[in-house]
Amino acid sequence: MSERKAWHKVSQQLVDVAMGRRPAELVLRNGRLLNVYSGEIIPHTDVAICGSRIAYVGDDASHTIGDGTEVIEVNGRYLLPGLCDGHMHVESGMITVTEFARAVIPHGTTSMFIDPHEIANVLGLAGVKLMHDEAAVQPINVYVQVPSCVPSAPGLETPGASIGPDDVAEAMRWPHIIGLGEMMNFPGVYHNDPKMHAEMAETIKAGKTVGGHYASLDLGRPFHGYVAGGPADDHEGTRLEDAVARVRQGMKAMLRLGSAWYDVASQVKAITELGLDSRSFILCTDDCHSGTLVEEGHMDRVVRHAIAQGLNPITAVQMATLNTAEHFGVARDVGSIAPGRYADMIITSDLPTLPIELVIAAGEVVAENGRLLIDMPAYTYPNSAKNTVNLGRELTPGDFDIPASGDSVKVRVIGVVENQAPTRALERILPIRDGLVQMDSIQDVCQIALVERHRGTGGVVNGFVAGFGFDQPCAIASTVAHDSHHMVVVGTSKRDMALAANRLGEVGGGVVVFREGEEIALVELPIAGLMSNERAEVVAEKAGSMVRAFGDCGCRLNNAYMQLSLLALVVIPDLRISDLGLVDVNQFEVVDLFV
Repeated sequence: MSERKAWHKVSQQLVDVAMGRRPAELVLRNGRLLNVYSGEIIPHTDVAICGSRIAYVGDDASHTIGDGTEVIEVNGRYLLPGLCDGHMHVESGMITVTEFARAVIPHGTTSMFIDPHEIANVLGLAGVKLMHDEAAVQPINVYVQVPSCVPSAPGLETPGASIGPDDVAEAMRWPHIIGLGEMMNFPGVYHNDPKMHAEMAETIKAGKTVGGHYASLDLGRPFHGYVAGGPADDHEGTRLEDAVARVRQGMKAMLRLGSAWYDVASQVKAITELGLDSRSFILCTDDCHSGTLVEEGHMDRVVRHAIAQGLNPITAVQMATLNTAEHFGVARDVGSIAPGRYADMIITSDLPTLPIELVIAAGEVVAENGRLLIDMPAYTYPNSAKNTVNLGRELTPGDFDIPASGDSVKVRVIGVVENQAPTRALERILPIRDGLVQMDSIQDVCQIALVERHRGTGGVVNGFVAGFGFDQPCAIASTVAHDSHHMVVVGTSKRDMALAANRLGEVGGGVVVFREGEEIALVELPIAGLMSNERAEVVAEKAGSMVRAFGDCGCRLNNAYMQLSLLALVVIPDLRISDLGLVDVNQFEVVDLFV
């Protein structure tokens, strides 16, 4: 790969190529340029590349062609900037940064803005540094945000590590740090929590971007107070009014389409129907698991989806390229096809369907028709990042008992909302038998447990969840349990719940499905209990088996695993579970299981 050198270090060479005094290394001839600056398609456009950057964009680059120049005939196809994912978590793919890049490069993603707050909750700043260093050697641009909320909600959960203002200040000096990760503790911002404001201050002093996460539906004073605190974007909107409110307050509205979050269609109407300026909107994925990456795509999938919702294709591409780059202050490097910018480009024959036929990164052809053409850099995680699942003891079915007196009891139940991150706070009356509260398949209520896995306390918090539709004796356990990443277990069989939990203790983390006492699917995630060290397609195959195992247990939810992984996320309403109990996220307090 060509070394990505700063513009000012190669400006004279770029000028020489543009003037015809020096031959280009690569010329793309006769393309239809999608110009994200002017918002037009310009036919018969040539692009000349010198090293990793673009030297010339015009109607005739013949003067830049020498004996050693490689020429690619675009033949009237479209030239697009490489796609940018403005907010994402690599760990959600269950794979490392290297394997994530391997999976998305053939889909045209050439820039990622990652928030590694999953590994931060397990390993702290040392884990962030591991992913930062891995990001630095990738053939595409991987910018890293310093996680802001570790823990995401102090007093409501116990993470494996913590990050504070001093850590943020230190990380702001690292070369690939682009800003502060999503500020999930939104009450902490509008209540002027000193730690949250100190972290934002360190970021702003460094001239970098504060990421947002306002997961409340209240667009009144708390929302205004949150914006006044410093967050510059937000991906948690699910309604049209959410997008409108954010943009009107000077934020960038990030519209996400992940493996389980479908928030583009409702919010893009702010552009297509209300006519708001699209330059204040950004497309992103937030969370994509490996199966989605391998089978459906990455940002190309998001752009196609946005176009299908009625968005002009040029606008959709702007929202996945230039808008993102400008927001993070890197538009002189990425996000467009223009002189001086990195030569990160896509060739496609059709805009609405967006087949990714050729991908160029840093001036080199890296993928063609879905096939990666380059070798990926090797990166090995140290032993300190492994063996992080510490249950402290072997669990038994009795650990999942919920004692109570009487014939029945009213309980709080976490209600799963398909294809969305928020849950509902439900109340259900459940029977009591032999002094224990029972599950109720008729009401689709099964048990959920949060098992402490960082300090080996042996702690288990029990509750109930509705919406999975299980109709078999079964259990699923996962050490991917945003954000503190203890172990979350759901099931209809306490025996299977114990078996599943203990199995993940044996393998060092992952996701496992048990049915009637037998293991029917397992995805091993030995790195921090979050990521595999295997290839993306291997993990995708295992994840596919895991998803099918959900179905074998009766679950018909789209991407039920992603829903499961967020049931302990105590910063998104309405009701969640943590190692400290059930959490009412609207009130930011621990509440009793029994009403």
